[in-house]
Amino acid sequence: MSATPEQAAEVLRRGELILLPTETVYGLGADAGDPKAVASVFAAKGRPQFNPLIAHVASLEAARVIGQFNEAAEALAKAFWPGPLTLVLPVADRSHVCDLARAGLDSVAVRVPAHPLAQQVLAALGGPVVAPSANRSGRPSPTTFADAAEETGAAVGAAVDGGPCDVGLESTVVSVLDDRVALLRPGAVTRRQIEAVVGPLHESGEGHRSPGRLTLHYAPDAPVRVEATEARPGEVFLGFGPGVGDPRWSLSPSGDPQEAAANLFRLLRAADREKPAGIAVSPVPSEGLGEAINDRLRRAAGYVG
Repeated sequence: MSATPEQAAEVLRRGELILLPTETVYGLGADAGDPKAVASVFAAKGRPQFNPLIAHVASLEAARVIGQFNEAAEALAKAFWPGPLTLVLPVADRSHVCDLARAGLDSVAVRVPAHPLAQQVLAALGGPVVAPSANRSGRPSPTTFADAAEETGAAVGAAVDGGPCDVGLESTVVSVLDDRVALLRPGAVTRRQIEAVVGPLHESGEGHRSPGRLTLHYAPDAPVRVEATEARPGEVFLGFGPGVGDPRWSLSPSGDPQEAAANLFRLLRAADREKPAGIAVSPVPSEGLGEAINDRLRRAAGYVG
């Protein structure tokens, strides 16, 4: 049974966890300022504690309380919030997002989600919520309520059903530190869109400040093979584009990157339930949203290069 936003907020106040829908993926939520609750998130996911969490807040005004905004950060927030963009900023007030949630760093990752139910939960709580994807660490993120409940539902005190996630990929992560803007994790807000607001991006060695950067990540149990043109014996083949593979297993029969992003984790999970010898995935062009799709696929295959 789905909890109301007010019920979910009360569960968070008690130091328990919730399943939280966002437009990107379902999150495993906890009060960001409660170290014990945040520790429960790491335990439920089996997540390494050096991997920081994103603090979700209801507004730019709330974000300014926990992070230090310069001109570039303000411009990005006003351009893309609410939405699938996370900003990594110098931490302002450490009391609102505990050290464990920040992995002991002097920075904080913050986002204003667009999903109306997430907004309602945040407003009812009146404070930031850490909400990493509601899967066991390293597995594909859940983009449906059923998949989230199957993965980590036993660990929560309340679950909010927000329907299928529209975006289907985790948020873009951008660091704004020392007047340098860098892309740490690609997502639905593309490199070109970011550069249209702040100009050329810097190269960064700050990947440790972002979640989702492990070499093997977003991975089903079956081995994943990328840039495949056909299935080998025993494999499930995920196609992309007109006439490529079985339409039932296509990321997008029309070749639409947005459709492919929305279907990616759902199909990886569905294919894995078939217990195949492996999962082969058709090439996806790397332009625009394809950069994020290929990032997730390379990490699902255990290859980043």
